[in-house]
Amino acid sequence: MKKSFFALALGTFGLGISEFVMMGILPYMAADFHVGIAEAGHLISAYALGVCVGAPVVALFARTWRLKNILYLLMGIYSVSAALMAICPLPEEGSRWQFVMAMIIRFMQGTPHGAFFGVGSIVCDRISKDGKAAFAIAIMCSGMTFANLIGNPLCTFITSTLSWRYVFCFTTLWGLGTLFCISRWVPNLDALPDHGVRGEFRFMKHLAPWLVFGCTLFGNSGVFCWYSYISPTMTDLALVPESMMTFIMVLAGAGMVLGNFIGGKLSDRFGPGHTGRGIVIVLFISLISTHFAAHIAWCAIPLMVINVACLFAVSSPQQILFVRHSKGGELMGGAMVQIAFNFGNAVGAWAGGLPIVESEPTSYHYPALIGAGMVVMAVVCYTWFCRRYEKKI
Repeated sequence: MKKSFFALALGTFGLGISEFVMMGILPYMAADFHVGIAEAGHLISAYALGVCVGAPVVALFARTWRLKNILYLLMGIYSVSAALMAICPLPEEGSRWQFVMAMIIRFMQGTPHGAFFGVGSIVCDRISKDGKAAFAIAIMCSGMTFANLIGNPLCTFITSTLSWRYVFCFTTLWGLGTLFCISRWVPNLDALPDHGVRGEFRFMKHLAPWLVFGCTLFGNSGVFCWYSYISPTMTDLALVPESMMTFIMVLAGAGMVLGNFIGGKLSDRFGPGHTGRGIVIVLFISLISTHFAAHIAWCAIPLMVINVACLFAVSSPQQILFVRHSKGGELMGGAMVQIAFNFGNAVGAWAGGLPIVESEPTSYHYPALIGAGMVVMAVVCYTWFCRRYEKKI
């Protein structure tokens, strides 16, 4: 493995903690900020919306920069925002502005996320061997999956024994360490050709990137409808002991790691479109099963592993599809998959919270059902894309 891929994976590891750790520590954040679980879910949505805003802003204003310099900027923002979250004040009873401040910081934390994946995908595509770009991107994305295997369970444990503030202290230091590794190992590649502001968006006139955007948006919305509330679903509905949540988050992370590498391998072999379509069909079946079996722990836990494995199995196929179908605007195209991913995150967290009544644990059955309906739309988008743009297997 090239050291440059490893440096990029360190970055996605940190981003993975920032994004996904909320699923494990949401009840603690809700208690400290004196809000309900569903309202605390806005901290997830705020991060996701930051991704949606940050990626196009970076694509516009840093499009003439060398790729390595853009990575410096993004990890700098990541480190500063993590430090701000670590010192965010807590409210007294009846006060609200502290929670609003936390949402603003979470928004700031999300702004470098999509652009980092976009720039990283272009770097991987440039330095990987022919025909291995999807797997190279999977290596970069593996940082995020290992964050869910190791980092987030550890952070959940730290939060349960100490405080969530230590989580953000850790991510601050991680960001600084990643900056050092990028400076040492990522090659100083030339900037992308500057086609002007209009040129950066010209690829959007075509149908293909919008179909991939739909695949990503609907697929991820479907998963996050359910996964945003995984902690209360397991403890309140499936009656899993709270002490087991760290182990459950480790299992989720293992599923993500496995799914990510499987998706990369299958994509290089069968094509990213065909691979993505097959995976979201499996995801639909798994979410429907989750709706009916979420109250049975020995069913809910394996289904969780399948769901999150599917979530990351489509990651590298979607990333490479955007890069290939955004000629002249590769920086924006590479970021669009994360815009779609995190907009789907925001929509999913919101939609999944609608049927939840905290006094009724059975209401946690329904986020998975809503998610399955969204995944149907992802299947439609993938099928349309494959018929028009991808060769038959």
